Amino acid sequence: MWGGGGPPPPPCLAPPRGGAPHARAAAPGPVDVEEGGLALAAVRVLGADALLPAVLLGTPPDPDELAVYRKSVESFPPRADAAPTVLWSHWAMARTLRRLDPPSAAGTADGTEPGTAWLDDASWQVLTHQLAVLAPLALPGEDSAVARAAQDRPVDVARGFVRAVRRRDWRQAAGAGRWLTLLHGVPGTLGLEAGLDFVELMGGHDPLVELQVWAARRLRTGAPV
Repeated sequence: MWGGGGPPPPPCLAPPRGGAPHARAAAPGPVDVEEGGLALAAVRVLGADALLPAVLLGTPPDPDELAVYRKSVESFPPRADAAPTVLWSHWAMARTLRRLDPPSAAGTADGTEPGTAWLDDASWQVLTHQLAVLAPLALPGEDSAVARAAQDRPVDVARGFVRAVRRRDWRQAAGAGRWLTLLHGVPGTLGLEAGLDFVELMGGHDPLVELQVWAARRLRTGAPV
């Protein structure tokens, strides 16, 4: 149905660390967190996934990367009227910081979850799009209201995955595929493994797609989370 195979990791990914593609959120070497505006912005694009290899592989994060990540969390708190995905993205970043660097996370938010009312009546198309944006929340053993909303609608997420592939929206497909690896009740006819291979083949030149596909595969094989 999907095809198979896959290209080698794109050059914009740093060398594998324990088999993990690592999107370069910061320049190589020490970063001056007071002047690293570009690095901070890059971390905000990746969100909690900026430290994903450390989370999924159970390895300590690079101290320089952790410093940039911490500064990004502290420097860019969302406004009260920010979009739900922005609120949740920041919440996920703060959760990861509390996990990997508890002392420095003392000054972050207390962990209270944002609401999910906007997902209650979302169509399956909108649900899949929003979940793909919030793919950093898709981690084994990590509960959240967003994860519960996804678990309540596995068939809808599977439909959204197929739609994203047909529309050649590889980022959305990769993010949805990551969620599907964690959900119960996914139709066996979906062929998720082959689908992920196809997404990587067609969209793997995009480092964000590559990162999500790697995460999805890691989740399917088990991660020490």
